[in-house]
Amino acid sequence: MTDILDKAPAAVPPEQIKAIPVRHYGRWVAGALVIAVLVLIGIAFSNAKINYSIIPDYLFDQGIVSGAWTTLYISVLAMVLGVALGIVLAVMRLSSNPVTSTVAWFYIWFFRGTPVLVQLLLWYNISLVFPILNLGFYKDEMNQVMTPVLTALLGLGLNEAAYMSEIVRAGIQSVDEGQTEASHALGMTHGQTLRRVILPQAMRVIVPPTGNEYINMLKTSSLAYAVQLPELIKKATDISSTSLAVVEMYFVACIWYLFLTTIFSIVQYYVERRYARGSTRNLPATPLQKVRANLTKMNMLSLSNWRR
Repeated sequence: MTDILDKAPAAVPPEQIKAIPVRHYGRWVAGALVIAVLVLIGIAFSNAKINYSIIPDYLFDQGIVSGAWTTLYISVLAMVLGVALGIVLAVMRLSSNPVTSTVAWFYIWFFRGTPVLVQLLLWYNISLVFPILNLGFYKDEMNQVMTPVLTALLGLGLNEAAYMSEIVRAGIQSVDEGQTEASHALGMTHGQTLRRVILPQAMRVIVPPTGNEYINMLKTSSLAYAVQLPELIKKATDISSTSLAVVEMYFVACIWYLFLTTIFSIVQYYVERRYARGSTRNLPATPLQKVRANLTKMNMLSLSNWRR
């Protein structure tokens, strides 16, 4: 028996598996088509009758800078109004009182269902409905009261409140109901529970779409040119009417919008990262931390190669 086992052939080891990657020809075709389209667009713009050399000259023009500043502060003010009123509307919408919840629902339905430009024009011509503003302690003609700044603030802010109310409502409903029950068991009132327990936890859900809404507000504020607000688009249009550089001034406005949205996108990233600390054990590395880590790896590799 042992002789038979000794004469048995040795087990042949299996051959190593050779993994052959699948060829994705569709990716190469799609990439080539995209590059071809980009090249055609670049050729079209390079051959267009656009004087690109004057764009840097108008980039920091006094009128353009003042228009960008107007765009910035009217967006901030309108967003503050929208957030504050949106929180109130969200609480009203979640209230068990049928009157307040119905009023909040109707507000959201109206302002979400009508264009922002129409709302701005309605506020701009509100004097046709209320010729005189009489508050008892203050009385004046509505044409004098409803300035372009106030028109833009009300039109943009009240419209934004409708969207912010839905964002806040979704954030509040994302918090477990056990948190409310535990707070009430500790003797907290409904208002204290909302301020100290619910809203701080809901911020993780509220902050990301709020940042997106503000970036959208920066661009939506361009509609205020229709009510004669001297914002970025209005200033660019005024300059183009005298210099005849229409497309060039639109490029200048685009550069400023890209700059502002990029700055606030970075701010939004770090705000989101801060509010994610309670739910994420290991926060993702920031762009600066990634750059430092890559530089450290490169220095270590270069040092090891030098020692060799």
